[in-house]
Amino acid sequence: MLLSRSFAVRAGLVAIAITLVGCQTFDRTELVASHAPTELPPAAASAIAGDMVSRFTEHVGPGSTTIHLAPDSSAFGQALETSLKGWGYAVVTDQTADGKATVSLAYVVENYEGSVLARLSTKTFDLGRVYQLTPTGASPSSPISLLQRGGAT
Repeated sequence: MLLSRSFAVRAGLVAIAITLVGCQTFDRTELVASHAPTELPPAAASAIAGDMVSRFTEHVGPGSTTIHLAPDSSAFGQALETSLKGWGYAVVTDQTADGKATVSLAYVVENYEGSVLARLSTKTFDLGRVYQLTPTGASPSSPISLLQRGGAT
């Protein structure tokens, strides 16, 4: 079955974005600074965060650890924190986690040619996906892209 040109282009964009991110972040000790567009509607932010966290659990395990997020007041940052908690993760936004092992998590959400590119990053893997905004939120318009690096999450 042939992929539509639009789908193939979006899938290619995700692959390129994740590859470039990998070049910038290989053997890194710090994650990228999290950011999302301020004009992202709350319903879209919630849909994207929910989908990305469900994929995140496939690599970390549901509710198996404490997640460290940089404090953020964006719609996506708040939706991501809510979604992580909904999956049973403890979420900390300060530098201390009371001696618990944590997984630092960063995100980047960017508008691109009428679509939204979303990425979740840890020190050992990145997840990326393209979304199309809809009147009720957002829906995935590409497969999930995974970039893995050596080491533990």
